[in-house]
This record gives sequence, structure tokens and C-alpha cells, in this order.
Amino acid sequence: MLDQEVADRVSSHQEDVARLDSIPGIATRMAEQILSEIGTDVKNQFPTAAHMCSWAGLVPGQNESAGKRKSAKTKKGNKYLRSALTEAAHSVRGSKNYLGALYRRTASRKGKKRAGIVVAHAMLRISYYLLTRKEMYVDLGEDYFDKQRQQSIVRHSLRRLESLGYTVTLEEPKAS
Repeated sequence: MLDQEVADRVSSHQEDVARLDSIPGIATRMAEQILSEIGTDVKNQFPTAAHMCSWAGLVPGQNESAGKRKSAKTKKGNKYLRSALTEAAHSVRGSKNYLGALYRRTASRKGKKRAGIVVAHAMLRISYYLLTRKEMYVDLGEDYFDKQRQQSIVRHSLRRLESLGYTVTLEEPKAS
């Protein structure tokens, strides 16, 4: 009965549901819940993705005193959307995609609960861009952070060698 009512109300927004459903960890029911909480006119409701994340309460709080930044709880926001996205974020922790890698990377440094909030924030930002740009989700891949780190290691090593007086030329490795 209730499922039919929800299906009837979101029937005119099936494209948006499909866009949100393409994000790992978000199924059809979760996509419907996100749309019901944020509305269908996202661009006019929220000027930026940061505004939407702030409204949902998925941004860090701010506690600064005497120029020192201290740890603070996240903001209060839409508790239904926040809890749903946090649950979805915890469901991707073992998956082999960008969001799973983001979860594992954050959890190793800051813990599982904070990693859930970080990934939920990323999911909501992705949702904003998918709905405003009318695109489907394209995964960056599990090795996205490794590729980024590889490039920074090469740049750092190159700078250090040049500061020691060496002349360095880089060649791409041959494909085997």
C-alpha cells in the first residue's frame, strides 16, 4: 500500500531516481528517499552542492578559539536524509570502487564513524551534480587515490633530486 503510494508520487521523476540509483550504495528506495527529502528542483533550492550538504548536516562543525581549530561535531540538519546516507555509506565499505576506497582510506586514519560521514557527504555532493547536470554516475575507480599519490611522489622526488643538483629526465614505463 505505502510502496504503491511512493511509486505513484515519484513516477514522473524516474530519470532522477535512475541517476541516483547509479551511485554505488544507493538503491531505488534510497534514491526515492533522497528525492523526497531534497525535492526535485535541486538547482533552485540549493545554489551549490555545499549548501545542500550543509542543509543535510553532513559538514564538519566549526570550533575555533584563539586562532586554534579544535575538533567539533557535525552540524544539525535533516536527520532523515543524514541517517539514510550514512547507512548507505557504511554499505560501500568493502566495494571495489571510488566510494569504497574513500571509506577505507578515511577509516584507517579517522575511524569508521567519521568515514561514514565523509562518504555520505561525497554521496550527497555526487547526487547534487547528477541531478543538476542530468548525467549518470561514472566511477573514478578504486585506484583513484593511488594514481593521485603516484603523481605527487614523482613530483616530490623530482624536486628533491633537482635541489641536490641532479638533472633528471623522466620516461614513461614501457607497456608489457
